[in-house]
Amino acid sequence: MRTEKEMYDLIVGFAQRDERIRAVYMNGSRTNSNAQKDIFQDYDIVYVVTETASFINDDKWIKVFGDLLMIQEPEKNDSLVGMKMNFDRSYAYLMLFNDGNRIDLSLETKEVMLEGYLKDSLTVPLLDKDHILPAISFPSDESYWIKKPSEAQFMSCCNDFWWCLQNVGKGIWRDELPYAKQMFEQVIRGHLDEIVSWWVGIRYDFQISTGKMGKNFQKYLPEPYWSLYAGTYSNSDYENFWDSIFIACQLFQVLAIETAEELSFSYPIEDATNMTEFLNKVRTLPKDADKVFK
Repeated sequence: MRTEKEMYDLIVGFAQRDERIRAVYMNGSRTNSNAQKDIFQDYDIVYVVTETASFINDDKWIKVFGDLLMIQEPEKNDSLVGMKMNFDRSYAYLMLFNDGNRIDLSLETKEVMLEGYLKDSLTVPLLDKDHILPAISFPSDESYWIKKPSEAQFMSCCNDFWWCLQNVGKGIWRDELPYAKQMFEQVIRGHLDEIVSWWVGIRYDFQISTGKMGKNFQKYLPEPYWSLYAGTYSNSDYENFWDSIFIACQLFQVLAIETAEELSFSYPIEDATNMTEFLNKVRTLPKDADKVFK
């Protein structure tokens, strides 16, 4: 596997030799001093170019980076399914090489660069032939810090968490596994993750990031809470699924109450109590039942 120095030399060296490329910068985890370093970290690179067409029309230049295991071109895929894209402004290549290195390389014009360069605090300039890159502070993950919620956001999260659990319960009773699973993973888990993030944020004065998709929850949750969170994942067995639902309810309730107390918010305890009762009823409801409650 090529070393980090070899990859940087390759990425910047190619840019230095190609007159179409006027600047290079990097963002992502490799610019973040708080991110764990490992062999799977991508090289998130942006080439600021005079135009994109010549790169897109003849992509043999990609071979300079090594032998590809697989490539994805997001804008191309979006265009193929009918989305309106402007390749003249930007274009990306996500490349995995057969030595395990990955480069996510974006091409963008100067105009596009100026629109977004300062918006990501995890940005490091690597090359600037024409001095076009704006001055930027030392990289930090500030752009990704957990945002303190308003009481309205907190109440909306709680309401939707408890309300949508009925959909999970009825999906299981109807033996609609895909529906129940997706409702749990795409809706319920999203709100659980919000509460976890806010709870963690409070303890770090909202100057912390838990990582993309909560990947660092284990790092910031006390072991008993992390054990509960891990228990919210289940297989396709309905009894295991039910267990994970009630674990999610337990964890959500504990963290939401603590969050509400810390932020001087109210917490809808009646909703939580009523929905928990409903779920317990649905779990034991016979398949031939003609009513939920007698």
